[in-house]
Amino acid sequence: MNNFTTPELLDEVKNLISYSISNKNLETSNFQLMHRAIVKKYFEAKNVKINYAEQTIELQLPVGQKKYTNITFECMDLERFLQSCLKKDEKSIFFYETILSHYNITSAA
Repeated sequence: MNNFTTPELLDEVKNLISYSISNKNLETSNFQLMHRAIVKKYFEAKNVKINYAEQTIELQLPVGQKKYTNITFECMDLERFLQSCLKKDEKSIFFYETILSHYNITSAA
């Protein structure tokens, strides 16, 4: 793993989000999967679907033990929204390190 500080790590993930929004349709990228995973992690949601054409996000939010409610909302700036979903807790930081590792993001020497 890279030796990023938390602020550097979050900046790298934000940069990856920016890049991924511009290149979300690259066949080998799986960026759309990453976008869904970030939303899923932040909201502890399941069945996250992002409609890029209509700029909507559909998901199931937990409302109780094993109970979920369906939510759909409009997201005019997906890049900004995804960046706002980043958390600084230890579990999330590990998740972001895994994302960066998956996309082979390394720190500049």
